[in-house]
Amino acid sequence: MFSQNDIQQIEGRGSTLRDVKHQIECFKSGFPWMKIVGPATPDRGIMVLGESEVKEAVAYYEKADVDGKSKFVPASGAASRMFKDMFSGLSKLEAGEDLADGTPGSVLAAHIKQFAFYTPEMFGEPEDSAAYRKATLSKLLREDGLAYGSKPKGVLKFHRYPDEVRTSIAEHLVEAQEYMRNADGTCNLTITISPEHQSLFEQAIAEVKPAYEKRYNVKYNISFTFQDKATDTVAVDPSNKPFRKADGSLLFRPAGHGALIHNLNKVEDELVSIKNIDNVAHEKLMPATALYKKVLMGKALMLRDRIFGYLRALDENPSAQLLNEIENFLDKTLCVQMPLAHNAREREEMLRAKLNRPIRVCGMVRNEGEPGGGPYIIAGKDGCTSLQILESVQINPADEGAMASMKRATHFNPVDLVCCLKDYKGGKFNLLEHVDPQAGFISSKSFEGRELKALELPGLWNGAMSDWNTLFVEVPIETFNPVKVVNDLLRPAHQQ
Repeated sequence: MFSQNDIQQIEGRGSTLRDVKHQIECFKSGFPWMKIVGPATPDRGIMVLGESEVKEAVAYYEKADVDGKSKFVPASGAASRMFKDMFSGLSKLEAGEDLADGTPGSVLAAHIKQFAFYTPEMFGEPEDSAAYRKATLSKLLREDGLAYGSKPKGVLKFHRYPDEVRTSIAEHLVEAQEYMRNADGTCNLTITISPEHQSLFEQAIAEVKPAYEKRYNVKYNISFTFQDKATDTVAVDPSNKPFRKADGSLLFRPAGHGALIHNLNKVEDELVSIKNIDNVAHEKLMPATALYKKVLMGKALMLRDRIFGYLRALDENPSAQLLNEIENFLDKTLCVQMPLAHNAREREEMLRAKLNRPIRVCGMVRNEGEPGGGPYIIAGKDGCTSLQILESVQINPADEGAMASMKRATHFNPVDLVCCLKDYKGGKFNLLEHVDPQAGFISSKSFEGRELKALELPGLWNGAMSDWNTLFVEVPIETFNPVKVVNDLLRPAHQQ
């Protein structure tokens, strides 16, 4: 199946023949469906806080000792999906067709002045004509204009202010100083990007960083991290044989955001906030955004300190009373129900193992039709239940119980996470030891007009964190303002 040239190609990417063979076996066997106990809801699994609890969490965050804080921003890839409808509209216009009222391209051209990237010099005065729509989409997408169709979301102009225009990465800098300052006045940011986009990010940050540091009296420490080529996965054809390009070489594809667990594993700070590059809002919503980030961090640190207390108590006196208390805590707070142990010693070790692992607190938004992974309680291979974020492809459509749970789900995950990455002795967890390798995805793609199957690693906030101690906390919809398509920028959260 593999030639010597194949092996050289594989090893040249930092991978091994064994890895590739394992990936092909995954294509053949598929991944097991998740065994769903039920959806996580406010009745069990999602914490809904009252006003006093919100204040308590914020106060706890502001006083807690933390060994370094940082913001982790997944920002890889170009914004091609964001402009998919615009490319389609431009193709029609270039073929001599016009766009119907209400279609994405027509809406954008009619409201062009409301976008932060609008300038009279580039786009002129709006006109109700096919010629204007064609010129507008061309200037937005093509290289002789803004070339937004090939740039990453992080460097696109999202929001307009009376005295400046901000890109989405600029908004992340403003957010970071609001709720992620370290005690010494620094803000640490780790941004995952593609190598070919580094100069664009460096330029976008250089344009605002000095002014923001002066304005907010802060010092930014910004590092870029790249998805390792060694985490790319081999593609296969519909019959599960290695997909080969026209020159006979193997085709490898980025393995989705799950590969970023390797990048997160290199972060040295204890408390890390994770938020996607496109989930930012105009600064008028900063009060709610910052408040609930502090709430999530406060709840994470409260959970950390309680777990650390239990682990230290286990070191000193693992009494039956203590074991009962820990088991009750795991059940009531984290929805972890333990299997029966054969004896007290085994029970102690099982509880210790469940406690001593990374922590994540995930914001959950009430489902109002927005896309996103859902929160569920599942039964794991070790006999324990746990809180997990699942994508629809992980749920068996032939399982009536699973589909019923999906229909009863009340919330979704907007990718708003806070993580604690160090153990109770101050050591750093190896996050790669807490990944569920059986929680990957297989998707259908194409390359040069030919069908293929692609393999994605367990998602960063899905299977890559499945073995973490997890808490779900409800946050208001105002904190979730993603820009999935360019016309999302017309929503009130992105306007002045």
